[in-house]
Amino acid sequence: MLKKGSKLNSILTGSCPKCQKESMYEDKNPLHLGKVLKMNENCSHCGFKYQIEPSFFYGAMYVSYALNVAVGIAAFIVSFVFFGATIEQSFLAIILTLVVLFPFVLRLSRNLYINMFVSYDPMAGRE
Repeated sequence: MLKKGSKLNSILTGSCPKCQKESMYEDKNPLHLGKVLKMNENCSHCGFKYQIEPSFFYGAMYVSYALNVAVGIAAFIVSFVFFGATIEQSFLAIILTLVVLFPFVLRLSRNLYINMFVSYDPMAGRE
């Protein structure tokens, strides 16, 4: 499922979409909130430049919005349907879920966005 060369591997691990040999982020832990979006300039293995063009990752905001809507709907369904919570409790569950998952959604949206435009190249970084 997470074999090298698959988009899913790059998306879930945050690795370089071109060679998938190293993390795109300076700090692999998304829970270090001060560094959650700090990215390396280039992949040290294949040289791929992550910031493909100026303001490239602004497009990831739309992906982040879609992910947050999906997470919010899932939180509502779980709390309201499965746990029988009131509307107010379900609303609180949505807010808490979005706050807790915030750093993960931020990184996941960037990973998804860059993988929409860049494909794995097994020859990347080889000379």
